Amino acid sequence: MTSPADFEPTLPLPPAAAPDLRARVQAAIDAKTKPLGALGRLEALALQLALIQGRELPRLEQPQLVVFAADHGIAAQGVSAYPAEVTPQMVLNFLAGGAAVSVLARQHGLALTVVDCGVAAEFEPHPLLQRLKVAGAERGSADSTQGPALTTAQCAQAITQGRALVAALPGNALLLGEMGIANTSAAALLMARLSGEPLSVCAGRGTGLDDAGLAHKRAVLQRALDANAQSTAPLAALAALGGLEIATMLGAVQQAAALGRVVVVDGFITTAAVAVAAALQPQILASCVFSHRSQEQGHRRWLQQLQVQPLLDLDLRLGEGSGAALAWPLLESACRFLAEMASFESAGVSRACD
Repeated sequence: MTSPADFEPTLPLPPAAAPDLRARVQAAIDAKTKPLGALGRLEALALQLALIQGRELPRLEQPQLVVFAADHGIAAQGVSAYPAEVTPQMVLNFLAGGAAVSVLARQHGLALTVVDCGVAAEFEPHPLLQRLKVAGAERGSADSTQGPALTTAQCAQAITQGRALVAALPGNALLLGEMGIANTSAAALLMARLSGEPLSVCAGRGTGLDDAGLAHKRAVLQRALDANAQSTAPLAALAALGGLEIATMLGAVQQAAALGRVVVVDGFITTAAVAVAAALQPQILASCVFSHRSQEQGHRRWLQQLQVQPLLDLDLRLGEGSGAALAWPLLESACRFLAEMASFESAGVSRACD
């Protein structure tokens, strides 16, 4: 197990791209055969990818979509419309290729990895499966209404394992996905603690709670906040209120950013991991492309607080990395137009009149 005394909460990030690179890429975008700004936010995306990779023509190579799965003790409090047994069942569905994210990963040529961060089941070995359970939390996190969901050591081990996972994966793009019954509760708790927003803003219907279920969920989450009132620093809040998949994702995001990789963020739960990372190192947001704004209630407000703009708004509330996969072609298009679209000069096309 990782010793808290040996654990470093952050990783060194690459230096910010030189101002002249930003100017060169912007000039190249403006010189394409189109009116200024006519490709809208695709132009900003192309510039962001270039700055993440530190080169004028960004390239996307061997993209990795990783689904982090874990169970949550707070599920026993009835905060989800689905039973906890669904977490291992969905892991098997991912491995069998039948889930939405499996279909989308195949469609877009994304390598899929499923990580057992702490699912309350044991799985047969599978080429797509990585077993990264945490000592003492092999079947998931504890119930945060009774105290911390994870110990400091367990949280540190999960983060360390997430870093090692990404360091061993090829490619230069990481797409985040997750699975875990009650993990919208963990994300809402982290949002409330890190952002200061009330639970009425942070906690939504998750997998489809009715009004009575939502009221019950918010009452349970308030008990969890009260039980962990002293855990206010980012990593303390993550251990007390979060889950194993969120902690492992945090380490994955840190490692990807440290390696200069593009991080494609999915929905509410993956945003929770990135928000903890940003609370530790605000500059890490520069490496993150936010794929979509989900239907989950708190997600819109959290994106606003982080001052980021998602690419899509499709009323998704599935998770799994489905939104990240759907947004992936936009990243490919941003690289393509920058590399392949003619300039006014090369095409012999006249520019707009002054």
